Amino acid sequence: MITPTNPPPNNFSTLSPDCVLNALESIGLGCDGHLLALNSYENRVYQVGIEEGAPLVAKFYRPERWTDVAILEEHAFVEELVEREIPVVPALALDGRTLHNFAGFRFAVFSKQGGRAPELENSQTLEWMGRFLGRIHAIGSLKPFCERPTLDVASFGEQSRDYLLTHGFIPADLDADYRRVVAQALDGVRHCFERAGDVRQIRLHGDCHVGNVLWTDAGPHFVDFDDSRMGPAMQDLWMLFSGERTDMVRQLTDVLAGYKVFCEFDEREFHLIEALRTLRLIHYAAWLARRWDDPAFQQTFSWFNTQRYWQERILELREQVVFMEESSLWQL
Repeated sequence: MITPTNPPPNNFSTLSPDCVLNALESIGLGCDGHLLALNSYENRVYQVGIEEGAPLVAKFYRPERWTDVAILEEHAFVEELVEREIPVVPALALDGRTLHNFAGFRFAVFSKQGGRAPELENSQTLEWMGRFLGRIHAIGSLKPFCERPTLDVASFGEQSRDYLLTHGFIPADLDADYRRVVAQALDGVRHCFERAGDVRQIRLHGDCHVGNVLWTDAGPHFVDFDDSRMGPAMQDLWMLFSGERTDMVRQLTDVLAGYKVFCEFDEREFHLIEALRTLRLIHYAAWLARRWDDPAFQQTFSWFNTQRYWQERILELREQVVFMEESSLWQL
């Protein structure tokens, strides 16, 4: 295990069960004492039993990550989708507010929504997901975010690389290899964006992986717009694909068949698939590094920051360099 330098403070050390329940009661919600921690690492999310009603979900935001106005902009976007009858889960307005404060923590409350993971190997499911995302993007393209960031090479790639290199996370014997391959990878990302040209930037879900989609007999609904930001439409599509290249091309075809019913798609964004994947790989490693002071991360991601981990990341980036050179193979 490599020991990083200057770790940031642990932000959730004082968020006890009593603090969570007291926070809910401070906004008029009578809790029955039942509290269940849900699967979330960036924030802290709990299912809370309510004395006179169904359980609710309380989300406590990681301090200092977003400004209040950025969080409220996310809430407003989700509410905009709700008004168009798009199945998403908005923050509840209590006493006219969706964002609340207690003991130094900001939090929001949501209705509990059940569901299962979507069966993404099914063509009909993929097409349905495409229609769903097309509706979200049709609304997301109407106006920009003002407070939330844009997914770009600088923020996801360069800043993430710099954090890893300047905070002692890369093993000394792998430092030169990592520097070399991450430079090649970022050059490849830039070339992919150049080939794509001036693609449209829209409001996105931002973290559209299968864990943020719940499926019921009525179809899918999205949860957790916490990573919502400006970016190319492809960012909300590519994480739905898996398997060999031929499998992913078929999956992309199915998704776009539904997507285009509600929203135009610029096929120049095919050039961005491997570039966006590469940015996420670099950003994900830096995300783990930035949160490594958090005991929940060290317990859950115990494989992070080992010699083997960084060897695998170097190999992964080398593969991405090749994939980005072959980005034209994504053309349908």
